[in-house]
Amino acid sequence: MFFKNWWFFRKKNNAKKSDYQHFGFSEKTYTPVGQLAIGMYIVELDRPWLETPFLFQGFELKSEAQIQSVKNFCNYVYIDKSKGKKHILVDNRPKAPAKILNNLDINQPPPKKTGTFEQEILRADNIYTTTENVIENFMKTASQEGEVDGFIARKAVTECVNSILHSPDAMLWLTQLKKKDQYTMQHSLNVCVLSVILGRYLNLSKENMINLGLSGMLHDIGKMRLPLKLLHHRGQLEEDEIALMKTHTTLGYELLKASNCIDMCVAEVALTHHERLDGSGYPRGLKLGSISDFAKIVSIADAYDSMTSDKPNQKSQNHLEAIHAMMNKAGTYWDKKLVVKFIESLGVYPPGCLVVMTNGAIGIVIEVNEGMKLRPKVILLLDEEKHPVPEQLIDLSQLVCDKKGQVLTVKTIVKAEEWNIDVSKYYRQGLIQKGFSVKQKQG
Repeated sequence: MFFKNWWFFRKKNNAKKSDYQHFGFSEKTYTPVGQLAIGMYIVELDRPWLETPFLFQGFELKSEAQIQSVKNFCNYVYIDKSKGKKHILVDNRPKAPAKILNNLDINQPPPKKTGTFEQEILRADNIYTTTENVIENFMKTASQEGEVDGFIARKAVTECVNSILHSPDAMLWLTQLKKKDQYTMQHSLNVCVLSVILGRYLNLSKENMINLGLSGMLHDIGKMRLPLKLLHHRGQLEEDEIALMKTHTTLGYELLKASNCIDMCVAEVALTHHERLDGSGYPRGLKLGSISDFAKIVSIADAYDSMTSDKPNQKSQNHLEAIHAMMNKAGTYWDKKLVVKFIESLGVYPPGCLVVMTNGAIGIVIEVNEGMKLRPKVILLLDEEKHPVPEQLIDLSQLVCDKKGQVLTVKTIVKAEEWNIDVSKYYRQGLIQKGFSVKQKQG
C-alpha cells in the first residue's frame, strides 16, 4: 500500500488512555504539535525516539526551528509542565465555549422574522451559491498548503445566518438539492446551515450562530491536506487508510489555527467534531464534559448530512431513517437532548423532502407550519395514480380534503429516486414559483 510510506503509519509508542482522559490534570500532558512553544519540555513522542533525528530522549524547545523539526516527525507529543523555562505563548483568540446551552427542556425557539419562504428563497439561493464558491476556493487553497481567509469566511456565514433568521425553511430546502459530484464542498456548506438552524432553534446569540456556522463550514477542511487518492477511494478503507483519514481533524486544527481571522473556537471544532460522549471518538477520546457545545452541535449536523447523502461507500437514508439511527446512538455518541432539539428544528417533514400523501399522491414539502408541524405546505408532483400534475401548492394546515372528502395528510417520507423524480430539475424549472402562483384547490 502506498500509505505505508507515510510517516503516520510508522510504528508508534502505545499512549496510555489515561493521558487523554486526564488531559490538563497531570504533569505529562498530551499536546498537539501545533500548540508547541519555546520553553516547553518534551518527554515523549508519538513514535519511537530512534525513528527521529533527536539525540536526547527528553529536551527543552529552544528555537522555532526545533519546533518545526518536531512538527516534521510528529502529530503530537507529551510535555512535562514541571520542567523547562515555560516560555508559553498565549493565544488570546476566543476558545470554543464548553457551555453555551442552558435549560434545553424549556428553551423555546425565536419566532421567524417577517420574511416568508416565498420571499426568502431567491435570496437564500443566491447566498447558498455564493457560499459554495467561497468553500470551493477555500478547499483549493487548503490543498495547495495555503491558509483560509477568515474575513471572507465570516462574511459568507453571516449572510447565511441572516437568511436563516428570516426563514430557516428556505436555506434548509436548498440543503436537500444533493449534488453527488460535489459532495465534499456541499457537505461543508450543509453542515454550516444545519448547525446554524439548530443554533437559531436554541436561541443562541447571532455572534454564537456565526461562530457555530464557521465551525460547521470548516470542520472538514483538514481533508484537503490528505491524498486525493484516499478522498476518492471507493470500497472499504483498510486499517492504515482509516488511520490516515482520521488525521484530518488534527490537520484541520493546524490549518485553521494558523489562518487569518479564524477564532480558536472554529479550530477546536475541526479537531474535536469526531469525539463521542462515551469516549469512543478521536483524536483524544474525550468524554461528555470535555466536549464543547459547538463540537456537539456540529457533530450532529455532520452525521445527519452524511447519512442523508449518497457517497461512494454508502447509500443515502431518508430523513426518518436518519433520525431513527441517530436516536439509537443518542446518549452514547451524541447529546440526547441536542439530537431531539435538532429533529425539532428540522420538523417531522423538513422542507425539501419527498412525501406520499394519504391519498397516494406524491409531493415535496416546501415550508413547515410552526403551529402544526405535521401539516406542512406541500407542492404536489404526482397524483393518486402517480401521473405528473401541474405544480400546485397545498397548505395542509387548512385541512384540505382529497377527492373522497377525506382530510389530506402526509403518510410517509420517500426517496426521490424511488419515483424517478429529480428535485433539482424541478427546482431549476421554477417549481416553487409555479407552486405559489397556483391557487390552492381543495378536494
